[in-house]
Amino acid sequence: MLNIFRRKSIADYQIDAQRSQLKRSLGTLDVIMLGVGVIVGTGIFVLTGVAAAKYAGPALMLSFLIASITCGFVSMAYSELAAMVPVAGSSYAYAYASVGEFFAWLVGWNIVLEYTVGASAVAGGWSAYVVGLLKSAGIELSKTWTAVPADGGLVNLPAMLITLFLTYLLIRGVHESATVTKLLVFIKLIAIFIFLFLAGPSVDTANWEPFMPFGFAGVSAGAAFIFFAYLGFDAISTAAEETKNPSRDMPLGIIGSLIVCTVLYISVTAVMTGNVPYEELNNAEPVAYVLRALGYRFGSALVGTGAVAGLTTVLLVMMYAQTRAFFSMSRDGLIPQSICKIHPRYATPHRITIMVGCTVAVISGFTPINIVAEMCSIGTLFAFIISCIGAMIMRRIAPEAHRPFRCPAIYFIGTLAVISCTYIMYNLSVMTWERFFIWSIIGIIIYFAYGFSHSKENKPKQ
Repeated sequence: MLNIFRRKSIADYQIDAQRSQLKRSLGTLDVIMLGVGVIVGTGIFVLTGVAAAKYAGPALMLSFLIASITCGFVSMAYSELAAMVPVAGSSYAYAYASVGEFFAWLVGWNIVLEYTVGASAVAGGWSAYVVGLLKSAGIELSKTWTAVPADGGLVNLPAMLITLFLTYLLIRGVHESATVTKLLVFIKLIAIFIFLFLAGPSVDTANWEPFMPFGFAGVSAGAAFIFFAYLGFDAISTAAEETKNPSRDMPLGIIGSLIVCTVLYISVTAVMTGNVPYEELNNAEPVAYVLRALGYRFGSALVGTGAVAGLTTVLLVMMYAQTRAFFSMSRDGLIPQSICKIHPRYATPHRITIMVGCTVAVISGFTPINIVAEMCSIGTLFAFIISCIGAMIMRRIAPEAHRPFRCPAIYFIGTLAVISCTYIMYNLSVMTWERFFIWSIIGIIIYFAYGFSHSKENKPKQ
């Protein structure tokens, strides 16, 4: 009988961590900045306006609250697993140790969808903001080199160039990447705080009426739509193997970054919808639109600069997380181990990084990915559900394991996390579900064609 639910033990993961050639150079602040870097980006600069206009109105604040509470439940379970299994791989590794190899592969397969396709979408958004900034400065780039063929261009060159540049940074080392991330996070936070400072005093609560124009169903649909804004908070845990003190830094980084980002999202949403009627926010630059409506002509350039910085950090951390997930999967034998090689000088998985960078560059340069990007949310929610179930199972099968961080009331919190994620998945479109099943079937075929037989767990222990 095929043993597709075989587990990789915590002891084996601890040995992997001890033998790891990855450099431990990240502290708590670095982890929090990585989290803020990947979470604050597309959601706050783009999705807020569309979500308010089409789904929830001013009650989008509640949509963000629902999404953040869901992530909060998940983050508690994630923090326990990240401290207990401090290795690269995130939810893939947690699933392998708890619910077995088959589900671990499905989680890892969906991580590919989340990070690679998501990063491609972010690269396209980065390009659009840069082109817009240059146009406002009197420099208009040819559409031939700034749009994909489906949109009338030849190649989206800016998207490819930023992707390749960040690939170079990731090859050079995680410390260098974290330094750049902290700088860019600082820039985009300054832009957000300036927006709140300028627009906050002119909030008119009359614009919040009606508060729920689409009813609670609209609030729920809004939560599902803007969940893309929270994609990547799980990416923080992929840095566990390069963190100085993962048992302390991982829980603080995961929970801390989630709190910071939730406060920012709700604050920006409240100020936006309090300054202009929600119906007017249906555009790709809602924050800049509000500033222009208030008479601040420099608003577009200000927010554009913050958006470019924000999207750069999102792209950087998404690509980083994908390489570390692949690194963990290749080390387990589920994908070819030859791509797991560590660079002798930079101590980074350079082959995987180059492969991911080139893939993201090609997708963002030539493919309209807006439809595929909608699949990111469902893949991530699936990974969240499996991880939370895994955390509860680990309490049963390994009660004596050392847990530097223990999730309080794990069965209660874990169950709430599963229910919350399932509810948000339920509100996603039928087309998204169909694509999710097709993607999963492809992954299952690959697993049985290669991963099962090449898995290290399929070989006798030495």
